[in-house]
Amino acid sequence: SKDEKVIIIDDLIATGGTAEAASKLVEKSGGKVAAFIFVINLFDLSGSDNLIKKNYKVENLIEFPGH
Repeated sequence: SKDEKVIIIDDLIATGGTAEAASKLVEKSGGKVAAFIFVINLFDLSGSDNLIKKNYKVENLIEFPGH
């Protein structure tokens, strides 16, 4: 619904492309992404950092290098 807040939960973030696509779908529908929650963050690939730079709230449960 318009102005509805959404939390996007995913198992893994690498580059953040899928997360950004999901946020665009939510925002195009009139909603707002309240936060992203990922189980695993591959921190070398900077996906979480890129989302944070775009002013999204991001939580990661586990962090591993991405190589």
